[in-house]
Amino acid sequence: MAETKCLAVVGSGQMGSGIAQLGAMHGLHVWLLDTDPVALSRASKAISSSLQRFVSKGQLSQAASTDALRRLQFTSNLEELRSADFIIEAIIESEDVKKTLFLELDKIAKSSAILASNTSSISITRLASTTSRPRQVIGMHFMNPPPIMKLVEIVRGADTSDETFHATKALAERFGKTLICSQDYSGFIVNRILMPMINEAFFTLYTGVATKEDIDTGMKLGTNHPMGPLELADFIGLDVCLSIMKVLNTGLGDSKYAPCPLLVQYVDAGRIGRKCGIGVYDYRRLPASKKSSPRL
Repeated sequence: MAETKCLAVVGSGQMGSGIAQLGAMHGLHVWLLDTDPVALSRASKAISSSLQRFVSKGQLSQAASTDALRRLQFTSNLEELRSADFIIEAIIESEDVKKTLFLELDKIAKSSAILASNTSSISITRLASTTSRPRQVIGMHFMNPPPIMKLVEIVRGADTSDETFHATKALAERFGKTLICSQDYSGFIVNRILMPMINEAFFTLYTGVATKEDIDTGMKLGTNHPMGPLELADFIGLDVCLSIMKVLNTGLGDSKYAPCPLLVQYVDAGRIGRKCGIGVYDYRRLPASKKSSPRL
């Protein structure tokens, strides 16, 4: 399989825009697609700001930042992705929505293109089954935020070929990432361990064992975590946490993965974390200097 020269990323949220930025920073021509023009405009500004932070810290030259921006193109037209060698899906964590997208991508993408998903929990085998190229479908799960976090979790579906795996591995290494490989089981490695911990933190709050502040402080100082589990849940998005817990509960068939009722209630109330201003914590009155996303 030829070297990846043109990367396409579908979904311009925090994950998608971060992956697109990585590709552009490492010399690839990058298409970033979203059906929402407002979201694309927001992503463009976020990428520019992120690149400038790299420049200000001396981690990137101004010329390299300018070149990266020149390699980025934004579109709402799926047809533009026909030239992509490698397409990464980074949309909502919904299996049905992802399957619909993979069906469309399979029709549009050139025959040699690899279709990857940034899913953090959903079966790659089932996503691949909607396409005519299951050997060229793989999981490529970046951590948030992608330009900063060093880990990429690679997940092979039942039919993923060695060629596809090696091309994906080469791309991740080009981005300077450390790789771990998971079998195609619900939650893979990271979220199979992380999400039950977050869910248990919600149960600890729900049953009145401790306050949210004491739960987070306990885990930060007691286990040397950079963020407490409830603060981390707000950063990830409580809606995302709930979706992953539902995948674990259904996929593994064990009641210990049932989402905490408090987590469900917060999501039902629209309290989904930092991205909306309120989750477990209220961020709406924070000064601008403290509203920026924390680094994991």
